[in-house]
Amino acid sequence: MDRSTDRVNPVTPPSAPIAAIAASLQRERKRIGLSLAEVARRAGIAKSTLSQLESGTGNPSVETLWALSVTLDVPFAQLVEPVRPRVQLIRAGEGPGISSDTADYVATLLASCPPNVRRDIYLINAQVGVPRRSDPHSPGVIEHLVMSAGRAMVGPIEEPIELHPGDYISYPADIAHTFEALDPNTSAVLISEHS
Repeated sequence: MDRSTDRVNPVTPPSAPIAAIAASLQRERKRIGLSLAEVARRAGIAKSTLSQLESGTGNPSVETLWALSVTLDVPFAQLVEPVRPRVQLIRAGEGPGISSDTADYVATLLASCPPNVRRDIYLINAQVGVPRRSDPHSPGVIEHLVMSAGRAMVGPIEEPIELHPGDYISYPADIAHTFEALDPNTSAVLISEHS
């Protein structure tokens, strides 16, 4: 099946994930030593579609990327996630969204899990008042947080960022960091990532 009518969520700047996808596709195809034509054939897409994706001019759908991730034997997230900065902020509605060809469905990758890493997931409920200040955790620990309700100042103590529902942030937790609720009944999902 040719998925050449692929597209990116129109609310996301098309260049956001496209460059990362192009680089990942080239890297992974070369890693397994297959030609462009062979990868396209195995994934069930047109060779011209794959060529456009690898050159950074195509707009892939979720279905196309899943087919390519299976063909290349890599996690879906590995194809779409750009190199992460030390602190990463994605405001609600601004992440690299990949649309479906067959449904009103958009998948926004916030973060992928590196190999050999443990992730613990917490539901945070906080009230306005004294901020929660955390001492540095073990070396290499990274925290990921998605705001669910309310507002909060979150991140390294030196540079916390105000978050609203749907916003995502990741930051090094091996430095002092904070969570300060700005609204009553503020809640968030916190993922602690341990190497």
